[in-house]
Amino acid sequence: MPEITSLARMENLQRLTQFVAKQAQFAHLPARRVRKIELAVEEVLVNIFSYAYPDAEGPVSIACQTANDRLIIEIRDIGVPFNILEVPNPDVGAQLSERQIGGLGAFFVRKIADEVHYRREEDQNVLVLIFDHHSQDTSTFQIGA
Repeated sequence: MPEITSLARMENLQRLTQFVAKQAQFAHLPARRVRKIELAVEEVLVNIFSYAYPDAEGPVSIACQTANDRLIIEIRDIGVPFNILEVPNPDVGAQLSERQIGGLGAFFVRKIADEVHYRREEDQNVLVLIFDHHSQDTSTFQIGA
């Protein structure tokens, strides 16, 4: 299973997302889907970089595998426990001035991935994002031109 590990720093974001994009391309996912996968992983990574290690630096690891026509991305860090599945969905129908701050990124990740799983394992956050090769990609996000 291809894997990459890096310090959880913004300057490593491009290298990490490019790794994921390459794995998605190897899995023969369409280019539009690959871009959405990159954005979902970017959202997860920026949150790890920003919040997982408030007092020090720490590592983040990404492993990818293809199994049963699915791309499985596992992201691990040893930072502050954080379960993306517990973040409430934002009220996307509310006026901008009435919306609560936060939660849109987690909503986006859960909307783009076909499955999202979280577990805390041996002092690690383990987030698993699964993208089905045969998904209809019904997300309504407009990304790029």
